[in-house]
Amino acid sequence: MTPDEIARLPYRPNVGIVLANPAGLIFAGQRIDAARLGTGETAWQMPQGGIDAGEDPADAALRELEEETGVTRDLVTVEAELADWLTYDLPLEVVPRIWKGRYRGQKQRWYLMRFHGADDQIVIETAHPEFRRWTWIDPTDLIEKIVPFKRDIYTHVIAAFGDRL
Repeated sequence: MTPDEIARLPYRPNVGIVLANPAGLIFAGQRIDAARLGTGETAWQMPQGGIDAGEDPADAALRELEEETGVTRDLVTVEAELADWLTYDLPLEVVPRIWKGRYRGQKQRWYLMRFHGADDQIVIETAHPEFRRWTWIDPTDLIEKIVPFKRDIYTHVIAAFGDRL
């Protein structure tokens, strides 16, 4: 695909979740498919995922959280939502390999959720696992572990929710 073809592609609707524990640390998972993104073994991220057709973004966020971490809605409180959609573009060489080349990147709606459960209630060995391991991490330390093309969004999200973390 040429850069002009990629620039004409739409963004994939998506939600992102900042899952914070009572100490203000946030969940980060190391992606299983880091090689597909061309990022080696160090690709970490917060839970996120696509919004199904007709699905409310807040419902999608709770669904994605459970699908990726096993954390059910009764274990969290939704504390905040970013009002604006944030977008990021995939690196040009990655676009043909992700989502069958139909999207240039993602537009995301972000939610801050407070985790009220115990660590053993986080189960990343799900039906379709996304993460090989997970950790609680200081929000400022997470930024350097994120794939470079998502760092601006993560920086914005952490700053926007910072006073609540």
